[in-house]
Amino acid sequence: MTQPEILYQDESLLAVNKPAGLLVHGDSPNLAEWLVKKFPEVKNVGDLPAGRQGTQERPGIVHRLDKDTSGVLIVARNQKTFEYLKNLFQTHQIKKTYLALVWGRVTPKSGLIEKPLGLKSGTTKRTVHVQNAKMVKEAKTLYRVKTYFENYTLLEVEPMTGRTHQIRVHLASIGHPIVGDNLYGKKPAPAGLSRMFLHAESLELTLPTGSRLRISADLPPELNLEQFGPADSR
Repeated sequence: MTQPEILYQDESLLAVNKPAGLLVHGDSPNLAEWLVKKFPEVKNVGDLPAGRQGTQERPGIVHRLDKDTSGVLIVARNQKTFEYLKNLFQTHQIKKTYLALVWGRVTPKSGLIEKPLGLKSGTTKRTVHVQNAKMVKEAKTLYRVKTYFENYTLLEVEPMTGRTHQIRVHLASIGHPIVGDNLYGKKPAPAGLSRMFLHAESLELTLPTGSRLRISADLPPELNLEQFGPADSR
């Protein structure tokens, strides 16, 4: 498995490029284990109850990416920075941009998907059909068309909220599921694509020092757009 790559680091935080196939935490191997080994100071950083000591399940990790999603993930190196970043995420002050290749031709070329998400009863799937769903929360996702291909559209996607599977469910709900998404899509992945085509391209935030930082990660080699043919100029 490809190892995480350090994209940025200073005394208070770091950013890594998480490869697809690696869990953020949970079953081994995972990103949390890698972080503690590389940066031992993060092991007690997080939402531990007051007075409790011990290695965190999610050491320094303020947000997460799905196992099959690659890209930028930010980590706090001390508790003060963790609380600072947590507040930025909760108040939607961090701009997150993803690249997603979806089935079909998306029109209009930009839009806002504003549909509440809930947990489908008896499953781990999220749904926009929330009448009988649990844990229903508001969800907003901006999208912009970057490139049309003959049978696909490459989108730049900006989630305005941070719900589980939000981008995947919202894009599927408008009839354009992400290529390779076996949970929310109905078509098998095309030959040559070994994973879901969703990548966390960048994060933009204000550092505790007041300066603005944008961290980005290129598409990994397995998400090669050339295999989907030339761009459609229509």
